[in-house]
Amino acid sequence: MEPFSYFRPPDLQQALALAAVPGSQFLAGGTNLIDLMKGGIERPQRLIDLAELPLSGIEVLPTGGLRIGALVRNSDAANHALIRDRYPLLSRALLAGASPQLRNMATMGGNLLQRTRCGYFTDTAFAECNKRVPGSGCAARAGYNRMHAILGASDACIATSPSDMSVALCALDALVRIQGKHAQRDVAIGDFHRLPGRTPQTDTQLRPGEIILGIDLPPTFAAVPSCYLKVRDRSSYAFALVSVAVALRLEGVTVRDCRIALGGVAHKPWRPVAAEALLRGQALGATNIAAAALASTREAQPLRDNAFKVPLVQRALTRALQLAGGAA
Repeated sequence: MEPFSYFRPPDLQQALALAAVPGSQFLAGGTNLIDLMKGGIERPQRLIDLAELPLSGIEVLPTGGLRIGALVRNSDAANHALIRDRYPLLSRALLAGASPQLRNMATMGGNLLQRTRCGYFTDTAFAECNKRVPGSGCAARAGYNRMHAILGASDACIATSPSDMSVALCALDALVRIQGKHAQRDVAIGDFHRLPGRTPQTDTQLRPGEIILGIDLPPTFAAVPSCYLKVRDRSSYAFALVSVAVALRLEGVTVRDCRIALGGVAHKPWRPVAAEALLRGQALGATNIAAAALASTREAQPLRDNAFKVPLVQRALTRALQLAGGAA
């Protein structure tokens, strides 16, 4: 780890002013950033600790939705009565991530910004990583790519997003609230994370010097049938091979509306919109579930070591829809 200056501003205005200096980076829970600093991947010259900022609340919005502060700990969010009752999908996804000790440190805003766990990115012994060194190549393409993307990848990067929480938020149509030096803006969670394209070093739509204020959950999918299903190599403390978040608005057995998000398969939470379209207005029966499962991987481009993810996505989505619909 290289030397850096440390600041702990008492308010948002000072935090934004400090961030205007090149080489500055924000610190929230530190569960990802500190590891990357130790590995020589992140090298901030100035670390701005956000712990004093008043962003640790959870409140009901006038619309009936929920606002979660960026500094709310993952464990607190997962166990909060309002989230457990209205958005159990998010609670289950949070509890599926990391370990209890890490959830006690990690924050909601930090979770949105965690970087890929691709071994070619986190190990500097591999020179080729466009995410770490733009223009150097992608060692994972010719290397061992079992954990890598089957959807939305590019020649420049095939890494996947590691966040369980973001997958659930995508299925709940969440908004990310962002504050810059001069203005505040909201970004839909489906747009917040980026596909790699030719610039995989840029993970999100967050601009330099901006702070995540929190996450808004709309009332649209509050207290609806839902499921978060995570398939992994170990039953705990392991990243998803494939994960599925499903939220359904049902009238009897008919799907009036639905949201599906996939994890472990792309650089960002992946919305299989073709699968959703096949379910809307249809009975949640075996035939329609099977058609949606097949449609969810229609755009898949598997690699040498991860072709198994295609049928795994289909089976996981089938099971998640069954569970969400009460057909367990």
